[in-house]
Parts: sequence; C-alpha cells; structure tokens
Amino acid sequence: MHLKQLLYLSILGFSPMLAQSSTISGTTEIVWAKQHVDTTALPLDKNVRHGKLPNGLTYYIRKNTEPQERVFMYLVNNVGSILENEQQRGLAHFLEHMAFNGTSHYPNNTLVDYLQKNGISFGADINAYTSFNETVYQLQLPSNDGELVNNGFQILQDWAQGISLEHSEIDKERGVIMEEKRAGKSLGERIQDKTLPVALNHSLYAQRIPIGTEQVIQHFPYQEIESFYKNWYRPNLQAVIVVGDIDVDQTEKLLKKQFSTLKNPEKQTQRRDYKIPLEGKNQFMVVTDPEITSTSIDISIKHPERKLKSAADFKQAIIKALFNDMMASRYNPIFRTANPPFLGGGASLSAFMGGLDVFSIQISAKPGRLKEGFDAVWREIFRAKQLGFTATELQRAKDSYRSQMENLVEEKDKIASSQYVQEYIQHFLNGIASPGIDMEMKLIDEILPNISLSDIQQVLQQYLKDSNRDIIVMAPEAEKASLPNETDMVSWINKLSKEKLTAYTEETSDLPLLKHKITTGTIVKEEKDDKLGTTTLTLSNNIKVLLKPTNYQNNQISFQGFSYGGTSIYDDKDFQSATNAVGLIGASGLGNYTADQFEKSLAGRTASASPFISETAQGISGYSNNKDLELALEMMYGYFTEPRLDTAIAAGILANAKDGLKDRDKNGDAVFQDSVMALLSGNNIRRTGLTLDKINQIDAQRALAIYKERFSDASGFNFTFVGSFDSEKIKPLIAKYIGGLPSSAQKAPEYRNLHINIPAGKIDKKFALSKEDKAMVYLVLSGEYEYNEQNNIALQAFREVLEIRLLERLREEEGGVYSPSIQMDYSKLPDARYTLTVAFSCSVTNAEKLAQYSVEEIEKLKKEGPSVENLNKFKANDKLNYESAMKTNDFWSNYLYSNLYNGDNMYRIFHRTELRDKLTPISVKDISHQFISNKNIIQIIQLPEAKK
Repeated sequence: MHLKQLLYLSILGFSPMLAQSSTISGTTEIVWAKQHVDTTALPLDKNVRHGKLPNGLTYYIRKNTEPQERVFMYLVNNVGSILENEQQRGLAHFLEHMAFNGTSHYPNNTLVDYLQKNGISFGADINAYTSFNETVYQLQLPSNDGELVNNGFQILQDWAQGISLEHSEIDKERGVIMEEKRAGKSLGERIQDKTLPVALNHSLYAQRIPIGTEQVIQHFPYQEIESFYKNWYRPNLQAVIVVGDIDVDQTEKLLKKQFSTLKNPEKQTQRRDYKIPLEGKNQFMVVTDPEITSTSIDISIKHPERKLKSAADFKQAIIKALFNDMMASRYNPIFRTANPPFLGGGASLSAFMGGLDVFSIQISAKPGRLKEGFDAVWREIFRAKQLGFTATELQRAKDSYRSQMENLVEEKDKIASSQYVQEYIQHFLNGIASPGIDMEMKLIDEILPNISLSDIQQVLQQYLKDSNRDIIVMAPEAEKASLPNETDMVSWINKLSKEKLTAYTEETSDLPLLKHKITTGTIVKEEKDDKLGTTTLTLSNNIKVLLKPTNYQNNQISFQGFSYGGTSIYDDKDFQSATNAVGLIGASGLGNYTADQFEKSLAGRTASASPFISETAQGISGYSNNKDLELALEMMYGYFTEPRLDTAIAAGILANAKDGLKDRDKNGDAVFQDSVMALLSGNNIRRTGLTLDKINQIDAQRALAIYKERFSDASGFNFTFVGSFDSEKIKPLIAKYIGGLPSSAQKAPEYRNLHINIPAGKIDKKFALSKEDKAMVYLVLSGEYEYNEQNNIALQAFREVLEIRLLERLREEEGGVYSPSIQMDYSKLPDARYTLTVAFSCSVTNAEKLAQYSVEEIEKLKKEGPSVENLNKFKANDKLNYESAMKTNDFWSNYLYSNLYNGDNMYRIFHRTELRDKLTPISVKDISHQFISNKNIIQIIQLPEAKK
C-alpha cells in the first residue's frame, strides 16, 4: 500500500507498450554498498495476524474499522494463466467465471442470488480477477451479520476446492467468455497483439494471455478444466485475507476450522516461478494501423527487478521515486511553450512483470515533427546524465515525498481495509515487504535526508543501457513508408549523447502568491443545524458558507463553491472561448507566479483550488490537509481576483489540440462517439465533437474576458466546507478569503435554459465504422420528468432491477453479452428530465435480437413491476451503500453541494430509509410507467465497416 503508493511516483504510468530507452555504451553498475543499508528482510506489520495452516494455506487477519461494520474477505490463489498447458489456454480465467456458476453449497447461480438478497452487489462487493500469476476472489460483507460472515468463509472455501464445474454450466459460459473476448477487440488490442510478444521477450507469457484462445474456449473437453482446478487450486498455493471491523481471535478460529480441511493433491506439480528472460538483445518493431492517428515511439530498457523486501530495497525504491519526480518536472516547462515539440513525452522507472523492472521513454509526436519530438525528450535525459540535477530539484522532490508520507501517517487510523488487503496480496504473491506505516516513516526519516545528488545521478548510469532494449514505433498506416528504421533511431540517440548541453536552469520566485493585499470581510450571521451537524455563515459580502466538520478523516478538508451562469449566457460564437477559459487560465499560473513558479512553490504542500465553468454555473473546488488550508484558500481567492493568461502557454495548448485532431476521422470508435453525441444533441454545436473549426473559434483574450466576467463578482456564490477542521478556528480564514471576495451584492446571476435535449420520437441509426467484427448497441430512452425524492428512488430501483434482468436474460440465458451497462440519469436543472441508457457489445448477428430483448425487458418491467425478490435486493444493497457512504467526506461534500445547486431539501437524506421501505412493486411500476416511454427511444448500433 504505502510502499507501492510512494515508491513509484511518476507522472507517466508505465505500460508495456509505452516504454522507450536509450543506446549508451560504457555505463557502469551502481555500487550501492558505498552507503551501508540493512539488507535484512523487513518484518511484517505486527498489527496483522499472519500464519500458515498445516496444509500450507497462508492467512492474514487484521482488525480495521474503515469502513465501520464491514469486512473484506479474499481468497488469493498463486495460480494464473502462466500455469496453463497448450490445451488449457484461457482456462484459469474460465475457472474464475465458473466460481459464480455453482459450488458445493451454492448450486447453479444461487451464490450471487444469495448475496444480492443480503445487499451484496455483484461487481462492487463480490468479484474476481485472473492474471498471469494469480487468481483472486473477493467479498465485502457487513461484519455485524454473523451468519453472513460465516457463510462468507464457506463461500471462500467453496471457491478454494468446491467449484461444481457442471457440464451444462460450462457450456453456457463459453458464449459469455467469447463475448468478453469480443468486447476487448479494438485498436488497442490489435496493437497489443503485435507488441506484447516483444515486450515479453517472446517468453511463455506471450502465449498465455489470460483471456485465452477461441479454439480452447469453444471446444475444450470438460476434463481439462477439472484437471487444472484439481492440480493448482490447493492450500499450499492459497491465502485467505480477512481485514475489517472484526474480532481477530474469533476470526482466526473460524478460519482455521473452515480451511484446515482443504487437501493438497497426493501427487503435486511443482509451481514454477516463470521469469521473462533477459538475453542482452535489442528488439525493434514498427506497428501501423489505419486507426492510429499520430506517431509515437515507445522505448523500454529492461532490467532484473528489485523487490521491496529490505531497508536497502526501500532506499533504492525511494531513489527511483525521487528520480521519477525530478525527471517529470524537467518536461513540464517544455509543455508550456508556445510551440511544444511533441504532444506528449517523458521518462520514468517502473516495475513491469515476470521479474523485470523497466526504464521507459515515450514520445507522442506532432505531425511532421517526429525527430524534433524525439530529440526533445532524449535531450533532457542526456542533460540529466551529463550534468545531473540541482540541489533545489532534489529538495523539492524530497519535500513532496515526505509530505505525502506525512499525510498518510496522519490518516493511519483511517486507512481503508481494501488498501491493507492489496498490500497483503503482494506480500503473499511476491514477498513485497509490509512493515506498517510507522516502520515506513521511521525508514524514511533515516534514509531520505541522506540521499544525495550522486545517488540520483547513478540511476541513469545503471538503467540507461544499450542492451535489452525494445523500440516500438506506432504510426498511421499512411505514414509507413516515411518512418525511421532502427539504424536511424540508434544514430539519433548516439548523436544526442555527444551533444554539449547547457546546465538546467529554472525560474523560481520568492514573491508572495498574490499581488494585492486582501481586505478581510466579516461574518454577519451564523445558523447552526444540529441535525445536519452544520453551521451556515452569512458574510458581509452576502456570500453564504456551509460548514460541516467531520471525523471521517484526520487530515482532509474539501470545499466547493458556485453561482449560476456558466457558458449558457454566452452566444454560440463565444461558446468555445467560454468553455475553454478555465483550461487556459488554469495553465497560466496565478497572481505573481508563472505556471512553472507556481508548480514549484507547491512542492511539499497539500493544497489545491480549481475553478470551473459548466453550462449552468461557475465555481471552484479545492482540498487541503489541515496545515495547508490557508494556502488553498489563498489560491481560491487568487483565481477570483488575480487570474493570469500566459499567451505562450495558451498558444501551445491550442497548437497541441489542433495537432491532436489530425486523422481523428480515421478512427472508427472516435467517429462513432462523435456521431452518437451529435445524434443525442440534435447536432447542437455545444455537444458535438471537437473540430479544427471549433479550436479556431477559441480566442485567448476573449476567454480571459469571459473568465473575469464569471469570477470578478462573487455575488450569489454559495460555499460548502467538509472535513477535519474546527469550526471556530476556520472562521477567521473564511472571513478573510471568502468574505474578502468582491461582490456587488446585487441580484445573483442566473443561467439561461438552452433546451438542448435528446430528440423525441423513435430513431434507429446504424453506423458502419468499426474495424472489428463486433457490434456496439446503445438504447437511449428519455423524456420529461417530475424530480422528487420518491420518483428518484423508484427510478434507481428500476435501474437496479433492470440490470439484474438483463444480466439474466442477455448473459445467462442467451450467452450473448459479457456485461451490459445500464445507466439511469435524472436532473432537475435546467429541465427536469430522465435518461435511461442500455449499452453492450455483442456479435453482429445478435445485435438486433438482443436490442429487442432489452426493450422487451424494459416494457415487461414497466408493465408488471419488479418481483418482490429483486426489489428487496435493491433495498438491501441501497441500505448497505448509504450506511457506508454517509461516513465519508466525499458523500457529504457532494450531497451538500447538490442540494444547494438544485434547491433541494437538506433533510432529504434522513427520509431515505422511509422512502426505501415504502417502495413496492406497484409503486415502481407506476412511476416507471408514468415517465419511461417507448415513444422516445433511440437505437444506435455500430457495425463493422463491411456491414451496412
């Protein structure tokens, strides 16, 4: 958890396809032993009960009360697709599916049905995943229900060695998994199919992609999956992890009783630890595709991994994290130029898989500027290698690293159980140290101050190699003939390595953030609400601030503020400038600080303020820890009173936007999404996709003027603050930074209703745009709506029950889809309307049929209402969800804000139980019948290009 969060800090997230590297000769290995650091394995956190049963099953048990009255129960199998033989490709994943289709104590589909009746949501609370080296099953249960928890242990045991594998259920699941496989077909998969063998060095991993092969999925004999299950699902390859609001001693007794009976096979196959071999060779590949819209170069240099097990490993991981942070900061100023040399680029160190770490470099090129972008990214790497980093850079990275860790320490009794679970999964599977946050902080105190510039410098000496390097070029099909080859790129790198570079310089500022002194306002009225636990302040500028102090987190404060208006009050000719104003202003710095200075000034601080302009409102949201609240408020005040526009940065943003649109029309999925948005908005220019003409309509100076119009007068603003603050102590800050905002105290601004709604009537539209042999189906029902709490909860229940029914019919009965998406939206402003959307991918031949089945289920649910059983599933799940949600800052922040925005009753949350209990099949039927009409239904199907 903490190690993983902090030790691989990087702006760029690593991807096997997004890695690049350099060709450097004569580099030397780092001799880390120059500074002695203990190589003894770090002990496991004493707060977790860890043991092993006589049959070899490992267990981890920890009491943790975040969230309260909940327990997370996991079965972790050190078993994945890498263990399959050629006739079993895909069966590790297939077996995971079968765990939900019948076990010793829960035949057929009764497992999911039982859990749903108890409020457990399939997907969110009960789920599983299969990867190359592991298969993990999860349950999240209410820990105050003893019977359910006991049955949870039984379910885990059933998964461990009691999956039924009924032949009829296997045959039904074949279609479901084929649809899961079909759903993944895309440009990304086509690229992966070509590049992954290179990334995996053509090892066994490249032949054991978890989803498997169509031949095996469709035709494997039953005994193959039975053999895989009996051979590999055994206690000496399994762990049970239980973390939550539990009694540890009692849980350990239950666990031992439940799992001691599991048996290992008499004749066991050795569980090999498969590695990706490093053979010292370099690989080069060019991948082109008609749907790729820009050229990118990804280079990865592979190294043996160094797992986090000891204090010595901890130190090296911190060094890598600091390097990633400092390297990313070198690229940020390049993005902020008037004509950036690339669309994206950077370099970072990351863990990979199969026993490897990777140094990766990625360049996303602008049209016609591939070498320029390549050179710009590599030049910064060589600048760091030749001339090093500065002491100021290192100190900033250390400050940021320490600040993040200190924030975690402040919240150590509020850490989520799910985070502990993930930490113990890595401890079991990979031996990753989990010493506990106090030990981690102690190590940081010992190690961080002693990390030197030479430590950071040595990273490039170790990882920037000219062997075990992959270079992958991905480009539009039309550019294939003009792409560089491997010799070209090696020569580019070698030439850059010999350049005489100037030392890195940076611009900092010691000025105060704001140019002008703040005139503090006053609090003129206070209204306490004991039921809500809030205090409403009215300030001298007539702004209202709603305070809700909580103890859900120890070191977290969030705030939101808004007033009506937004882009709606501007004509279409100004819309693009209005909707992009915040992006241009937010990227330009603040007050006295340029963007670079502002970014650097925030190192080691936890404070944020972000303005926004939506269609109907403008406002600002932010967060901080306890000690940096004043900085966040100062930033907020600055975005009202001292915004900046950096014309060079604005020009660069617009230039990148234009370059990013090149060949967008060649990407079928992008064109499809644009077509859907155009259809659903009546082709309104405020909803349709981005075009070159729209970018050309953006005028930076007009955007600044609009921004100032929306924020220079804070009349009508309402703010909410939620979190770990003392109401009395925060008042002076509120009076100064919010009470000091300029406000004319005139009539509050209003938005304009643009009446941009989904078209009425029945529309059937097909788009032949996909490069894949699959269909994508959208069904959209919409119309006018009467927004109130009774109707809202009824529509929520309708959505939940419809999801159950569509899963049963489209997936379980027909085997025609993998996971249909059902979304119910309703709004009060600017118009009271609802939208019901059903979406799924399927075979082309089944598209029309499954769309019709979906409509039939909607109509049946409207006509008959939900069954009592399915409605009770919604009620149970809704109860559990709200019990947990109401103990979080995020819930209250969004709840208070939405009530203010919509003008809703602040006490409505206290009526939730009553409204839920009053729901009946008849009431849901009546409300759905009143509003959900098949007179307004849009059916959209994306088909392959060849299908019309």
